[in-house]
Amino acid sequence: MKVGLNLSFAVKRWLEPEQLAFMVRNDFKTKYVQFTWDLLNPWWPSGQRDKMARNWSKAFAREEIILDGTFGGLASYTYPQLMARTTEERKISLEFFKRAIDMTVALGAKSIGTPLGGMTHNDAYNKTRRQEIYQIVLGHIRELAIYAKQSGLEKIIIEPTPLYTEFPSDPESTLKLMQDLEGTTDIPVRVLVDWGHALFKPLLKNKADMDLWLKTCQNYIECFHLQQTDGQLDRHWDFTKQGIISLELIKEITEKNKVSDLIQYLEVIYAFEETDEDVYQNLKKTMDLLHGSLE
Repeated sequence: MKVGLNLSFAVKRWLEPEQLAFMVRNDFKTKYVQFTWDLLNPWWPSGQRDKMARNWSKAFAREEIILDGTFGGLASYTYPQLMARTTEERKISLEFFKRAIDMTVALGAKSIGTPLGGMTHNDAYNKTRRQEIYQIVLGHIRELAIYAKQSGLEKIIIEPTPLYTEFPSDPESTLKLMQDLEGTTDIPVRVLVDWGHALFKPLLKNKADMDLWLKTCQNYIECFHLQQTDGQLDRHWDFTKQGIISLELIKEITEKNKVSDLIQYLEVIYAFEETDEDVYQNLKKTMDLLHGSLE
């Protein structure tokens, strides 16, 4: 099994490319990295943004780090994006994602990944309106795929989230989205499954089952986000905390479902006010545990 690292842990802490790349490769012992948009804002002026992106790319290359793709972080997830209420807002979101594609190309990565956005309460709980937005989002994903292919990317990766105001959020809606897009996009659209999202009991009830997710969506899964959680909120804890996900469970389920070849990216989100020393030590302990048990 391959253990990778989403750079979410570094936000507000380790912002120098050379230092972070060295830390990831030598302290946390991984060469598989997912770059978060929280470190570079796709909306920044393209000239300055892409210059910074190339600096990150050079730093990763010096450490022989494989930058598989970029992924939306907390900042971009805050906004309604492609599921916004108005046409104007959705057009802005489409432009934002196109800028993210441009930034990803400058970083030298081959895929972007993101949740799709979130609806207002009224839209989410109105069946007619929900279906209208679903069809609109399908069209926007297809448009992004055209732009991504022209830009040189190979894949778009969608992350299901644990909210009813968003889609997809369960195994069945994830499968439907993939089937509705299959064969209609210029590049493949795939799925990233987050362990914490997949085991979120308040929304999913008896569907909070990674076995079910894999059996339903396995043909479309590209990779995973790994986190410790209690199943009650989307915790994004490291594995120094006690939760419902054990290393034995990860290994058992991935091996049983024959997805051990897919990368498990640890995605830990620390409170900004936690000390850098604690974050570093807990992340190092976690990565050591994951390497020792899963690889």
